[in-house]
Amino acid sequence: MRTVLVTGPGGAGRTTVAAATALASARDGRRTLLISADAVPAFPAGAEPAEVAERLDCARIDSAAHFRGELLELQARASGVLDLLGANRLDGEELTELPGSAQLAVLHTLRRAAEGDWAERGYEVLVVDLPPLTDALALLALPEQLRRYLRRLLPRERQAARALRPVLAQLAGVPMPAQWLYEAAARKDAELAAVQALIEDGATTVRLVAEPGQAGQEALRSARTGLALHGLRVDSLVATRVLPRHSADPWFADLAARQEKCLDHWHQEWAPGTSVRETAHLGREPRTAEDLALLAESCAPDDRAAGHAGDPWWTEDTGDGVIAWCLPLPGAVKEDLKLVRRGDELLLTAGPFHRIVCLEPALRRCTVSGAALTDGVLRVRFTPDPALWPRTS
Repeated sequence: MRTVLVTGPGGAGRTTVAAATALASARDGRRTLLISADAVPAFPAGAEPAEVAERLDCARIDSAAHFRGELLELQARASGVLDLLGANRLDGEELTELPGSAQLAVLHTLRRAAEGDWAERGYEVLVVDLPPLTDALALLALPEQLRRYLRRLLPRERQAARALRPVLAQLAGVPMPAQWLYEAAARKDAELAAVQALIEDGATTVRLVAEPGQAGQEALRSARTGLALHGLRVDSLVATRVLPRHSADPWFADLAARQEKCLDHWHQEWAPGTSVRETAHLGREPRTAEDLALLAESCAPDDRAAGHAGDPWWTEDTGDGVIAWCLPLPGAVKEDLKLVRRGDELLLTAGPFHRIVCLEPALRRCTVSGAALTDGVLRVRFTPDPALWPRTS
């Protein structure tokens, strides 16, 4: 399934472009599903996929309903412990969603589209309207992070000792974690793995939406590094609300000239792997299906941008017994980079973006001997540790 993740700076028309992209895909003859947490003009607002046009369905993410359902299910599973503590049960009517629940609702919806009940409907293209740029990058990194937390807090090897829990419970005088806790962790890990596989799939790309100007340019410059850090591929940059190039009005002519200067910079900065598209300013906010149809002409998904799945980094043999671990980080600044080696993991920080990478087996037997940022590529030098490498005769 081809997946297009749409995001961009707030206020740039991200949701409108996502809807126009889905409409263009359906017009190309592919069964398409649009997922959005925001209202889309002229589109239904139900939580289940509903038909918008021929070959096009739309589903609205209901984060409040998802939060209530998850918490009530957890309360039911932990009923034994709650009764022992004398806790009062919560009713669904009194539950209001907490910060962070919207992100989990998006992940849950993506899981349904990837391998859940929605996947059985035969969608060929999935268009996802993500939150604004910074929040979207944090959201896309969340499955990998949560899976790591689950492995650290509830490692699988602990399950081997579940036969001792009744004895430990008698010695401690309190009930030990029940089997349902490990089963719930395994179930959540499988759900997160499905979402992570969807994000990292070669047929998944990111579509950036920005209005040409100083604010959009600065936001994209910072986000480009974060996208590369997490190995997210950008298929196109959609410039919205582009004014006519020529105007008799001096004010409009000056604004159009500044937009054109920004667009020229984007064409140079994002080429050759990313196409820069333009959508004309309609003179009004898009409100109808006819407005979306006008924008859809410039928003068809670009299948040529879909590449091979896999991690963005690679290793090089420098010839002096040192292995260079390479990661492309376009737009990164040396002063904003931080590297920490902790056991078998490498903690990377590039400005406001963070990622923890599990090292390959060969690099685990090495020590970090240096790092350098050259031509937008971070190279970390690993020197083999004689104490960890097998001896040769």
